[in-house]
Amino acid sequence: MKQICILGGSGFVGTALTQQLSVAGYEVKVLTRRRESSKHLILIPNVNVVECNVMNDIQLQENLKGAYAVINLIGVLHESKKFSFQRMHHDLPQRILKFCTKLGINRMIQMSALQASEHAPSQYLKSKGSGEKFLLGQSKKINVTIIRPSIIFGRGDSFINLFAKLIKFLPVILLAKPNAKFQPIYVENVASAFVEAIDNPITYGKSYDLAGPTAYTFREIIQYVAKVLNKKRLVIGLNDVLSYCQAFLMELMPIKLMTRDNLKSMSVESVSNKPFPAYLSFKPVAMEAIVPEYLANQNPRDTYNRYRSYAGR
Repeated sequence: MKQICILGGSGFVGTALTQQLSVAGYEVKVLTRRRESSKHLILIPNVNVVECNVMNDIQLQENLKGAYAVINLIGVLHESKKFSFQRMHHDLPQRILKFCTKLGINRMIQMSALQASEHAPSQYLKSKGSGEKFLLGQSKKINVTIIRPSIIFGRGDSFINLFAKLIKFLPVILLAKPNAKFQPIYVENVASAFVEAIDNPITYGKSYDLAGPTAYTFREIIQYVAKVLNKKRLVIGLNDVLSYCQAFLMELMPIKLMTRDNLKSMSVESVSNKPFPAYLSFKPVAMEAIVPEYLANQNPRDTYNRYRSYAGR
């Protein structure tokens, strides 16, 4: 069996990807900082969860040995002194590629973000773009593919679920950047894009935008979630100055729901003007076909714990 090594495999996207790889007949090695937090993966057939500090060169190189392909899903929404955007989105992919080359692994797939660019307004998107540019520039050494999704929804997500919780408890929603645009993509579609790319030479040396069938404003998404929950809520859109103030205050919270850098990312429309990738055997699933089912069974405490874990990665 071909072994696929996933970095960041215990998270939201990683869980869906690990399950699909197992079904597809691959052996999966998931590298995680805390094996204890990845118990949900251990029972999946042909999956080996390994505790590894990917920031340690010795541990990373040792655990990449024997892999047929490496998939890097690691990313941070909010940087810290320990995990800066530069370190996680540029330096880490560079180190992974270096060890892949050294170990004779000739396949790597990197998850980036829609609208990532070195010329983007936010440090998040700039660092993602810098990582993309480096990897694609090394495509003669290794077969690299970049997957660039818009916001991702699905059971266990930290976007729709988070706002569903806020809608349940807040009578009024003060919304920063209400006209920011997103084109949400279903998590299972994202996972399938990785699986179908692994052995497809058409995807080598290329990047692909992943976006759902419909673009929405931030306000429209919040209003849709409220409608699904059968909650009448007043959504007040904040202007740029008040959006900035809200983001600044939220940066001071122990759990950062939004930062000023996130706000800058939202100034760029997270939508794609490109056709859905032709190498894929499916069409993207609409948000309306999935969201009502998992919101109906939402546990607010579980949502809080998922977001706290995600935001602290």
